[in-house]
Amino acid sequence: MIDLQFFARYRDVLGCGAEQLPWDDSLRTLGDVRDRLLSRGEAWQVLAEPRLMCARNQTLCDLATPVADGDEVAFFPPVTGG
Repeated sequence: MIDLQFFARYRDVLGCGAEQLPWDDSLRTLGDVRDRLLSRGEAWQVLAEPRLMCARNQTLCDLATPVADGDEVAFFPPVTGG
């Protein structure tokens, strides 16, 4: 099982802040996890944004980062301020 977290605008668009994704061997990277979520439909396309940020087990990483059963994966938009 992978624990998924969605923050900020992504949480609002998806209507959920967290869920669990069943583990299977085809999920090798965070990119694979994202692609699985994108296949769910229109609302999930928000995760296709080119500036998507992600973390694995609370450490910033990129979509090429390997994932394993039991990981926590977070997706969030870039933070801006001023």
